[in-house]
Amino acid sequence: MRAAVLGAIPSPGSPRRRVPRWLRWPGYVVVCWAALGIALAGTEQMGRYALGTELSVLTGFAQGAAVVLAMWRPVPAWALSLAGVIVAAVAARPTLVGHPLPGPAWPWTTSEVLAHAIVFLLLAFRARPRVTFAALAGTGVTTWIVQGPVGGSTYTSTGTGAVAVFAAVVLVGTAFRGLGEARTQLVEQETITAEERARRTLLEERNRIARELHDVVAHHMSVISIQAQVAPHLVENPSDELKENLAGIRQNALEALAELRRVLGVLRSEDPENPYGLGAAGTGTAPDTPQPTLDRLDALLENTRAAGLDVLATVEGEPYAYPPGVQLSAYRIVQEALSNTLRHAPGSRVRVEVVHDPQGLHLDVTNTRPSAPVRPSPGAGHGLLGMRERATMLGGHVHAFATLHGGFRVSAFLPKDGVAPPTEDEVRIPEGLELVFPDDPPDRSGQPPAGQPPAGQSPAGPTLTGQPPTAEGTTA
Repeated sequence: MRAAVLGAIPSPGSPRRRVPRWLRWPGYVVVCWAALGIALAGTEQMGRYALGTELSVLTGFAQGAAVVLAMWRPVPAWALSLAGVIVAAVAARPTLVGHPLPGPAWPWTTSEVLAHAIVFLLLAFRARPRVTFAALAGTGVTTWIVQGPVGGSTYTSTGTGAVAVFAAVVLVGTAFRGLGEARTQLVEQETITAEERARRTLLEERNRIARELHDVVAHHMSVISIQAQVAPHLVENPSDELKENLAGIRQNALEALAELRRVLGVLRSEDPENPYGLGAAGTGTAPDTPQPTLDRLDALLENTRAAGLDVLATVEGEPYAYPPGVQLSAYRIVQEALSNTLRHAPGSRVRVEVVHDPQGLHLDVTNTRPSAPVRPSPGAGHGLLGMRERATMLGGHVHAFATLHGGFRVSAFLPKDGVAPPTEDEVRIPEGLELVFPDDPPDRSGQPPAGQPPAGQSPAGPTLTGQPPTAEGTTA
């Protein structure tokens, strides 16, 4: 019931709880049945005061209506319930004169106490504590005024007991509300912490990628500086303008190289963890070594075999002159995939496939299930995050998923020039060319449609017009 009430409407200063709609209806039904029972019982008890049928029904059903209203508007419900009590108590006061002892319960009847307690409970769930305690103080003061200064003749006092019950209900409701708010804040804090951890991890991976790419850029700047220095010696009688321009090129390259070294000094961290010896190039104890390329994949595979994995490598196609960034990213993706296999699937067999095609470089690293149970690793998927960042930077993609036989597969594609291939929207037909399709497709018998030449004399598919056809009927 509490979940249904809390999910009905948001209260001021309270976080809204998303409760499924089907969970709210049982709470609504229970509260409505309780309200109906309180209304009927209150009408019967008011009849003992000889208030008359109309006033008895009015005051009794006012308490039931207050209970239902408290699910959405608890403060007006409290005011309605208290007003019904005041009307009933003042109207019943004349009947207390000369009543034999023990007199009737006054100013709170049992049904009124129960209804007001439910209203207070819902009010404590929905409103701020200061609002709830202010309502409790208002009920206490009103009870004291009705029972004290106004008073009655012969009756059984219920004011003190009723206020005590209301105070206990308010304390319980406020405690539950505080517990709910604490849990909500804890969940929000955990969510924020997880998001910050993911953001920090992403920045660390990008920092590492940028550091390695800066190494590549620094290498090229060094080559530019050397070529600018050697170029004057390769030309017979170079002019002064040529020497001056080449000297300026060399000076700019040296200054840029110095700035890159300062940046690398900031970006470089201490020796990263490398328990399997797979990250020696560009990292580890030799941070000044050149960044690895595809030529070093054989050495990487040998290190992996030495670490205890059975690795089978296949290469298809003719290698392309890939840019250094593509080669570095390909090496790091294979390296990370093998490191994950060593960490999460020791004793498994690994197949590494490298495929060169006209579009780019395809990498596939698949491992079987581990030969023995593996202890949980503290890794949190940072390696996969780094793979995706590297591939996305070059316009490629990485897919990682578990296989049906308990293994794992990492598949990546890197464009050969480090640029994403054009999408279908970017592909345009040159001006002057037009796609022409046959008016009627061939029927299921394989015979061409009427009016079309037989097969072999013209193509069945679309042709490009705008160029003169050849003797065979196809476009040049």
